[in-house]
Amino acid sequence: MTSKSQNRKRSLRWLGGLIGILAVSLLLAGCTGIQTKGERAARADLETVNRVYQPNAVERNLPALANDSTLGDYLRFAMLNQPSVEAAYFDWAASVERITVERSLPDPRLSFESDIADIVMTVMPGLMQEFPGPGKLKAAADVATAESRTKYFLFETSVLQTAFSLKRAYYQLWFLDENVRINRQTLALLAELEETARAQNAAGKVTLQDVYRAQIEQDQLTTEIENLEDSRRPLVAQLKGALGLTRDQADPPQPKQFESTPLDLNGDALLDTAFARNPRLKTMEADVRMAEAAIALARKSKVPDFSLGLMADAKASPTMFRPLAGMTLPIWRDKIAAQVAQAQANKRAAEARLSSEQIMVTVDFAMKSYDYREITRNLVLLQEKLIPKAKQSLEIARAGYLSGQIDFFNLLDAERTLLNFQLQEVEARTRREIVLADLSLTIAGIAPQGAPILPQTNSNPSTTN
Repeated sequence: MTSKSQNRKRSLRWLGGLIGILAVSLLLAGCTGIQTKGERAARADLETVNRVYQPNAVERNLPALANDSTLGDYLRFAMLNQPSVEAAYFDWAASVERITVERSLPDPRLSFESDIADIVMTVMPGLMQEFPGPGKLKAAADVATAESRTKYFLFETSVLQTAFSLKRAYYQLWFLDENVRINRQTLALLAELEETARAQNAAGKVTLQDVYRAQIEQDQLTTEIENLEDSRRPLVAQLKGALGLTRDQADPPQPKQFESTPLDLNGDALLDTAFARNPRLKTMEADVRMAEAAIALARKSKVPDFSLGLMADAKASPTMFRPLAGMTLPIWRDKIAAQVAQAQANKRAAEARLSSEQIMVTVDFAMKSYDYREITRNLVLLQEKLIPKAKQSLEIARAGYLSGQIDFFNLLDAERTLLNFQLQEVEARTRREIVLADLSLTIAGIAPQGAPILPQTNSNPSTTN
């Protein structure tokens, strides 16, 4: 009886010790760590964007598109619906979650040990916790925080690039519509010229050759209009792609109104804005900060890590406890030096990329600004001088043809000149709008209203750690 009673007590102690270890493990499993300042700032930025972007909504609050929708409606639809924007958003969201992972302690380990001869001699469950060296978790969290800022600016770049793609497709469709409209007007004019040639031929003033020439011009222009109409399909596909619509979704309604891009092209001020807001530059700057944080983390490699644990022999009477402690020995100095050197080289590379990008932004700005000024000068020339004079020239040519002072070739040449100038004017307006969109969106980083990004006054996520 005594032996059975002792065995029962030992079993109960063993069971109690095991239950105690499991209880501590479950208690630790419900613990949460302490957020760093950088993590709190990153999560606040994510929540700010979420209120506009609504990534987890069953259906996003997308604008209803119709033929009378504004350009702003199309832009908001594209920025909220584009899959490439969504992919960049979740890359950023994942990087924010990684901050929590990096600043957290490793999971505790539950261990079990037993000595067995003819019978079970010892039963020792245990719990072990590893503790990275002082400052290592904070340094790792700093690296993850800097990476999350890089991912944010990549997300912002995707938003602005989507807006630019939408504007480009929008203006190209407008150019097509204007092109078709001008060609149809010219086709109607040619029909009038053919009637004039027929009347002159009936009066015996000209030969039937003039009528055929007018018909040839009409046939060529009719084919050109058909070609233009046929080119609508790929342009609609571009608009549909910019809106983030898939092939099985209906084509979007085509906008019927034209809206220009308002932009103050004060050179120095706009270039300063580009250096302050351009998301490509912000990405490079965040890469430099991430490299600096990586250097601090690499220098922590020479700090040892520690581990503490406790085991309990549940079969011993009284219960025997075995404390455990361990420490890593960072003795490989060449390895530590290589880690620091690697991080320093990454920083130098990041700084060089930032300098290169600053040069490219300056060059791109100069080239686009010149394009804008050149196109504007050509537009003024076309609108104020060439087109009015071409219209007057055509009227003079028509009167001269009716009076027999000029031949039909000169009349057709006047008509072609006017048509060419009108098409050049529409093309120049389209090019100027695309250049303005490029300057404002991809270079200056000025986001459209309703863009799912941080407010422009706070477009640089907090750098606190």
